[in-house]
Amino acid sequence: MDYQLWSMDHGLWTIPYLHPNFYMRINWRIILVVIAVILVSGTIFYSQYVAGKIATEERMYVTVWVEAQRTILNSYDTANLNLATFISSENQEIPIIETNEKDSITGNYLNLDSSLVASDSTYLASKLEEFRRYNNKPIVLVIKDTPYTANHYYYGQSKLLKEVKLYPLIQLIIVALFIAIAIMAVQSHYRSAQNQLWAAMARETAHQLGTPVSSLEGWLEILKQHDEHQQIVPEIAKDVKRLQLITDRFGKIGSQPKLEPGDPFEQIEQMIAYMKKRSGGQVQFEFSKQPLSVQPKFSAPLFDWVIENLIKNALDAMEGKGTITIEAHHTHEGLQIDVTDTGKGISGVNINKVFKPGFTTKKRGWGLGLPLSKRIIEEYHGGKLFVRWSESGKGTSFRIILPLPEDVSPSQT
Repeated sequence: MDYQLWSMDHGLWTIPYLHPNFYMRINWRIILVVIAVILVSGTIFYSQYVAGKIATEERMYVTVWVEAQRTILNSYDTANLNLATFISSENQEIPIIETNEKDSITGNYLNLDSSLVASDSTYLASKLEEFRRYNNKPIVLVIKDTPYTANHYYYGQSKLLKEVKLYPLIQLIIVALFIAIAIMAVQSHYRSAQNQLWAAMARETAHQLGTPVSSLEGWLEILKQHDEHQQIVPEIAKDVKRLQLITDRFGKIGSQPKLEPGDPFEQIEQMIAYMKKRSGGQVQFEFSKQPLSVQPKFSAPLFDWVIENLIKNALDAMEGKGTITIEAHHTHEGLQIDVTDTGKGISGVNINKVFKPGFTTKKRGWGLGLPLSKRIIEEYHGGKLFVRWSESGKGTSFRIILPLPEDVSPSQT
């Protein structure tokens, strides 16, 4: 993780700066997948090579076995008969089915389940079809030339050959599990490091804001003593209070916030009133809500921050002119809040990047507002924040879902 700390310590700010390389990490997932593909491909190639050698040897073995049958039928030499009988009895693995010259099953077989043969009249026929698919060239034992009499021997794969062919699949599953575990471990470590960085940035920001905010409060008290400034004092007081709230927000990042039942609609209305005065006269705000019979548990300062971030993003997208619509209603998932603007929209290429730390299309900005908002809603409140829809030239809609008590259904509201 490569980052720089850029500081201006002379009574001002210490601003953590994340180096671009922090966001341009080597895609280790691809490296793991490539390594896995190489390993599995090599194993498959070698397994197929070994399986081919075993298959060739098994055909030679069956050929020798058939020749042993020929010797048993035709030889009167005791030594030859003993050797042929020994070879014939040694085959304990390779299944064989015998057919006549017309390719009809004679009823003779080797290394097949005799109980299945006895209970299922189609068993031998189905196994014969299987053996033909494996190797459609039987080994022929000619018994008589005139009239032509012969036995055909079809054989299947031994248990060893089947296991060798199955081995690459087993290895693929093991490698896939290994990669999955490795990815989860690295992601967990990365999230932990990222969380620590977020917390450090937030605490440092809150610390640096504390001094200038205290100074502003002092200057505000001085202004209140002069009558000629009474018209601007209330608005300055609101901004100072806002700075105090922002400081409080940053101080809560990295620690588990206290979630208390409250009215989120009141927070939204206050934020709309605050932003409306600072957005110019060409932006329209619309807020519609469905009354709730139960209040969700949330952190008011952090929820306020999320709404502010979404409205500010909407204002930037509309470039000071358009309509921001906020709709809130109860669904089976919880309290659903949609923040929609009539701005320039998000391109399809960027729609999946908007919640990544450091990503921004603005000339000025850190690209931290939306990632922080998503973290606040999903990690601290157990809800969801996502892009509901976006279309270039028409606007964007973000959706917040806050969980409500489980015993409350939409029909009760």
